[in-house]
Amino acid sequence: METHISCLFPEILAMIFSYLDVRDKGRVAQVCLAWRDASYHKSVWRGVEAKLHLRRANPSLFPSLQARGIRRVQILSLRRSLSYVIQGMPNIESLNLSGCYNLTDNGLGHAFVQEIPSLKVLNLSLCKQITDYSLGQIARCLKNLEVLELGGCSNITNTGLLLIAWGLRRLKSLNLRSCRHFSDVGIGHLAGMTRNTAEGCLSLEHLTLQDCQKLTDLSLKHISKGLAKLRVLNLSFCGGISDAGMIYLSHMTSLWSLNLRSCDNISDTGAMHLAMGTLRLSGLDVSFCDKIGDQTLAYIAHGLYRLKSLSLCSCHISDDGINRMARQMHELRTLNIGQCVRITDKGLELIADHLTQLAGIDLYGCTKITKRGLERITQLPCLKVLNLGLWQMTDMLFFFVLGLHDDIILPLGGQS
Repeated sequence: METHISCLFPEILAMIFSYLDVRDKGRVAQVCLAWRDASYHKSVWRGVEAKLHLRRANPSLFPSLQARGIRRVQILSLRRSLSYVIQGMPNIESLNLSGCYNLTDNGLGHAFVQEIPSLKVLNLSLCKQITDYSLGQIARCLKNLEVLELGGCSNITNTGLLLIAWGLRRLKSLNLRSCRHFSDVGIGHLAGMTRNTAEGCLSLEHLTLQDCQKLTDLSLKHISKGLAKLRVLNLSFCGGISDAGMIYLSHMTSLWSLNLRSCDNISDTGAMHLAMGTLRLSGLDVSFCDKIGDQTLAYIAHGLYRLKSLSLCSCHISDDGINRMARQMHELRTLNIGQCVRITDKGLELIADHLTQLAGIDLYGCTKITKRGLERITQLPCLKVLNLGLWQMTDMLFFFVLGLHDDIILPLGGQS
């Protein structure tokens, strides 16, 4: 008896369709009624984010999404009222409005007029017209929000952070990248330093403060005192923080990833403070910190030897620093030392001898390394990613590297 795919039970078809990409899921629904019914099974669309252009009325759009169990939506362009989405999907879990430049406080206020308990993730990145008023609406209506992305929302002030600290007590992740109008006072609100007004977001695990220029070491003091559950902290390009602020961070035992990239006032002394504390960091980035040198590597080897990822791009380190570090860092998986122009083949030999678990290394712009050093690096047993900046390589060197380790990914170059 010949068996045809049309004989399969709808549950089996749904299982097969669940492995397709979003476009193909839609296509199989057009083949026949049996496939359409199977493709509408909620298991097929589990975790899928619908990407929509809201241009004109479409009465069947949201009933169709709900029938498939889709609760995550990204709005690519917004020419209709946002309330159209909220009313059409009352059980929405994730709403991505990133880059919707025409979204205003008025539009958001009309959409969020009552509590939406299902909404857990809201992305307003680059919605530049959004102000503290919208954060008040969010704090009042989205009590269960866990992730809030506000990167590039440049009109937010300390008042907005106070509103977040008052209403969003379940928040776990907050991105405030390039929000330059709030200060240490706002971070104090988030950390619960003003309990008489706002409880604070004490459940925060991820906090991005990249390029927030008004922040000083006082913000780090607030964070260390109030945000005990914080696991990931991004302070890159925060020029106002210094070595002294690292003392506050050095005893945050839950912190496992710290980004200090391009923090101009962080030096070897700051690394010393971090290493002498009780941190259990897994990832550290001090790239482009001009005052970081070989002494930092000695401190890291002494107190932060459990690191799995370390970025030192463009720092003033040498083979001597690599020698101090490599013998202790047995768990290191990723090492970024691009544009560290004092590194030579000797440093690469030390890395190859001691960092045997290394899976990725960035050597872009390391102009003193030669074929000899690369031969040693490519013998690392776990190495999968090697960045050399290919336009600086001769054809002979390129094929030499490929010949040594044919499963290495060689990125096409670019700054670290």
